[in-house]
Amino acid sequence: MGGFAGKVTVVTGAGSGIGQALATELARRGAILAISDVDTDGLARTEHQIRDHGARVRADRLDVTERESVLSYAASVAEQFGKVNQIYNNAGIAYFGDVEVTEFKDIERVMDVDYWGVVNGTKAFLPHLIASGDGHVVNISSMYGLFAVQGQSAYNSAKFAVRGFTEALRQEMIVAGHPVKVTCVHPGYIKTPLIQNSTAATGLDKTALGAIFDRVAITSPQRTAEIVLRAVAANKARVLPGADAKLFDAIVRLAGSGYMRVFIPMNRRLLPPSR
Repeated sequence: MGGFAGKVTVVTGAGSGIGQALATELARRGAILAISDVDTDGLARTEHQIRDHGARVRADRLDVTERESVLSYAASVAEQFGKVNQIYNNAGIAYFGDVEVTEFKDIERVMDVDYWGVVNGTKAFLPHLIASGDGHVVNISSMYGLFAVQGQSAYNSAKFAVRGFTEALRQEMIVAGHPVKVTCVHPGYIKTPLIQNSTAATGLDKTALGAIFDRVAITSPQRTAEIVLRAVAANKARVLPGADAKLFDAIVRLAGSGYMRVFIPMNRRLLPPSR
């Protein structure tokens, strides 16, 4: 079972995509699940899949931007199961739009969910993870936390922040001698509803954006979950699910800041024009 059997694992954003795949794969490996999402219909489907594996599960509607709710949720999960071993901070949203035309509120919303949601989940559960004697924080960034892309300033900002926060936390846990491992995940283009559920600046054709994403998304959520859990079992600091994530990471490493000269013309060909 890869060392997950009997461990109490928390997965946010478990109603679809990577979160759903992580939750069901953890259940298959014998974990005890606490899953959450704002999408209660999707969450119910995930709960059903988990129960099909015979795993224990609790499912809660949770908005990761509501800090007090997250703190209460963490205390409740720990009380119910007696411990918490792992948290997968996966909940996230996407937004498309250049800085020039993006409203402040749109940037704030992405940061609230994609960054502060990770911080809230990590901070709320960290005392319980330490107390378990066998904890692990798994934070979902993106390959867009490794390099920047035009039209993705809000998403880039949040995912770069998740990377910095997570890598600092890993070092802190080592220095403090706490029994908590930390992994940062940078998925490539994964076949999830992220783009369909995204928002965009006025004038951008979201349907065209979705069609482009469908063409380039080459990795399934199930394969992503398998890669992530293998990395967690091996205590990897960083994991890049998807051949595209590995390729783009290599370009950035080799070209330094010159990677932008490669990505700008590529994105011009891919991105649809404004309406």
